[in-house]
Amino acid sequence: MEEIYVRHVELLGFEKRFFPSQHYVYMLMVKWNDLSEKLIYRGYPEIYTFHKSLKEMFPIEAGDIDKKDRIIPALPAPKWLDNQKSTETRQSTLAEYCGSLINLPPKISRSQLVRSLFKVRPEDENPPAQHPLKRNETFVVSNDKTRDNTSEISGPIILESYRVIADYSHTSKYEITLQIGDLVEIVEKTHNSNVCLSAIGELYITTKAYKAAEDDELTLEMGETIEVIHKLLDGWWVVRKGEETGHFPSMFLYRTGEKKEMESEEHVMRRQTPPPRRSTIRNAQSIHSKGRQRISQDTYRRNSRRFLQQKGGRPNQPRKTSKASTQSPLQEWNNRDNIPKTTGSSPGGELKGAPIIPPRPSPELIMERCTENTRKKVSVRKSS
Repeated sequence: MEEIYVRHVELLGFEKRFFPSQHYVYMLMVKWNDLSEKLIYRGYPEIYTFHKSLKEMFPIEAGDIDKKDRIIPALPAPKWLDNQKSTETRQSTLAEYCGSLINLPPKISRSQLVRSLFKVRPEDENPPAQHPLKRNETFVVSNDKTRDNTSEISGPIILESYRVIADYSHTSKYEITLQIGDLVEIVEKTHNSNVCLSAIGELYITTKAYKAAEDDELTLEMGETIEVIHKLLDGWWVVRKGEETGHFPSMFLYRTGEKKEMESEEHVMRRQTPPPRRSTIRNAQSIHSKGRQRISQDTYRRNSRRFLQQKGGRPNQPRKTSKASTQSPLQEWNNRDNIPKTTGSSPGGELKGAPIIPPRPSPELIMERCTENTRKKVSVRKSS
């Protein structure tokens, strides 16, 4: 039975994975001599380890004895920390290395070491589980990079598609007449162009039926294809279905052309109802309608005073009015210790509006209420 070996290796691109940690793997399409093709994933550190083992197995062909005899291609060592830029720039070097490796003499290209590197593994057919929050990102190498043509051929130009939202009649031979609903592709934009176009949004498919609860929402059934015009942060996107435009919950949509991943884990809890609306004031259930009510300045001051009293731990004492108060501010200050008045004293005999000078405090009271530094100075002066 003929021994199986690798006929051709093509680098398709690389994939950015996040589980168990962020790393990069290259996608290699391996073609064997039995006409089978297998897609494998290999990291650059593993390929470099294979390269060192190959040099140890074939020291003459590696140039360890005489550099003139070297036929094994060179491969730069991996960096200490790989990033997306270094992984992308290394693609051309890795593609040339794989091509040169397969073209080596059969004792090298068909060796067990080479076959074990490109042999398909279980993790190639069933990739490991993805990150629960981040999806793997795939970067495919462009065709013009893989070709060795001397002439550079540019790729196709992708034009932006727009829908006409107003009728327009041409006024010169350099203009065209358009009707509402026509689809056009923009070749060039100028600053003085008339704005009568609406950008074509991304196409999405509904995964669950939803009945509109407000006038600005759309009622859609499951499996309908709609066009997303604007993505809002509250989870309600502006979508278009035919001639109707309105809001629709984004949790019931997924992009066309993508494989929808259905998580079967029972522990994953999913929201069954759409989130509250935050993007329009026309919605009666919007949280904007439950905002802070406008209050008067007096109410604000009253609330602020109550807040400060509660924060300071002081009871809320009733305010004294001019009718209830029978003493002047100076009288209140003089009687701040709440000393009861004698029965013979009467404020009626005093002159209205005349200022009352408070009595001078006694030296004992001054010494009691002064600071420690003042007491020391007074004691020094008395001793001297």
